[in-house]
Amino acid sequence: MNQWIQSIDRSTEEFQKHFATLNQEELNWKPNPKAWSIAQNIDHLIVINKTYFPVLAELKAGTYQTPFTAKIGFLVSYFGKMILNSVKPEYQKKIKTFPIWEPTKSEISDDILDRFVQHQSALKEMILSAKPFLEQGAIISSPANKNIVYKLETAFDIITNHEQRHLAQAKVVLGLLKSEGVVQKA
Repeated sequence: MNQWIQSIDRSTEEFQKHFATLNQEELNWKPNPKAWSIAQNIDHLIVINKTYFPVLAELKAGTYQTPFTAKIGFLVSYFGKMILNSVKPEYQKKIKTFPIWEPTKSEISDDILDRFVQHQSALKEMILSAKPFLEQGAIISSPANKNIVYKLETAFDIITNHEQRHLAQAKVVLGLLKSEGVVQKA
């Protein structure tokens, strides 16, 4: 559990370190129309992570309905490993996200980093409150597709690796932003 909390803290610190001085125009700058801005990368993390909150709430309430695919052990392992590997920062292939996880397409306000910091705090609380379900080896389905199942601990690995992936993507955008002269080089 500590590794997830530490990873979230590191991600939060890194996002603040690299992007806190940017204004709204800089946060929303895109190197091309198909790329995501720094703000969209941050917004996407908030959007995707929040979709796990109802799952935890249902687990706590005892109302969570595990799909039938959770009973097929190799599927749980397969889906977990496949998704985790695809969100690792070193995985270079672009992946299209599910529509429910798309970031805001319009101009994102410059308080996105503050909202991210607040979200990260709530995310850590969610993880800490999940201890009994982790100990039970709870299996959940992806918030984007009920038939994609993995262990709850794998979900937290996915979340923390995914944050690192988008941090790396946002840093690439920052580098391009600086090289284009949109922001002053530090």
